[in-house]
Parts: sequence; C-alpha cells; structure tokens
Amino acid sequence: MAEYPSDRFDDVPAELGRVGAHRAPAPRSRGWVVAGVIALATGVLVGLGLLALQAIDSGLDLGAAPPMAAPPADPEPEITPVTDPSTIRLPEGFTITVLNGAGVAGLGQASADALTAAGWTVGAVTNAAADDIVTTTVYYSNEADEGIALGMVELLGLGEIELSDAFPGAPITIVVGADAAS
Repeated sequence: MAEYPSDRFDDVPAELGRVGAHRAPAPRSRGWVVAGVIALATGVLVGLGLLALQAIDSGLDLGAAPPMAAPPADPEPEITPVTDPSTIRLPEGFTITVLNGAGVAGLGQASADALTAAGWTVGAVTNAAADDIVTTTVYYSNEADEGIALGMVELLGLGEIELSDAFPGAPITIVVGADAAS
C-alpha cells in the first residue's frame, strides 16, 4: 500500500478506526451501484430515443422517391367488331365452337345457324359441361381475335366477351347462356 506524508488528519484518536476522511476505504457496494445507475440511464435514453423515432417516423423520409403522378394513359385502341368473315384474312382452319350452356335443347344449334348464315365456319356444336349458364359469353384465345369476338356478340345480339385459354380447341368458343332463350 502507498505511504502518505503525515498531516493533521492523522492525529485522530485510534478508537475511531479511521485514518482520515479522504483516505477512508470505499464501500464494497459502490461498484454495483455505479453499474446499476449507468444501466438504468442507458435504458432510459434508449427508450426515449425509440419514442422520439416513433413520434417523428410519419414525417421521416429516408430517401424514398416522392410519389409521382401517373402518366396519362394511352387511349385504348378502338376495336371494330368483325361480323363479315370476308372482310378479314382468317388463318387456315379457323372455326368457331358453339357450346349450349343453357340446358335448352336446340339453343346452341340456333346460334350456330345464325353464325353460318353470316358466313362464319362453325366447327363443333355441342352441350357445355354446365347447363346453368346465365349469360352468353364469347371466349377468344388470342388478343388479335378480339374484333371477331365482338362481332359474334353483335351477330347474336347478346353476350359478353372474355380473353381466355380455357378452350384450346378453337380460337373462338361461344358458350350460349339462358339469356339466348329469351
């Protein structure tokens, strides 16, 4: 242990058990108290920091691009319904399939007859897998055939069109619904 020069505090009576106030040994618990205070202060600061971040988070932008207005949409090209097959060049073997989905006998054939009278080649005319179809739908499998599908709706005087690959047997498949019975 280090030796200090004597001073007036060394003249304290021995029964006090002290060497001097400035030379008193540190209590053993002092280290743990200091560590606890530091840990508590750190926890409080971290908690306050998290609360502050949460409070300003809605206004905080970390470099994300500002929202831009959507560019003006190009106008959809006008699709002209094709009702006469002689006005366009059809691929070799182009046929139309007609499926009766209404459960009314002869409804599919009547629709096929209307298309044949207009000059279209109708391939198969048969019943659909379901017989409770409400709305006649013209399915086309290629976007280029949308005008033909619109022409079928116009020729039949009812229905809607839908791009679909559900019927791979023909480029145009018409599923006749109950709306054709009336």
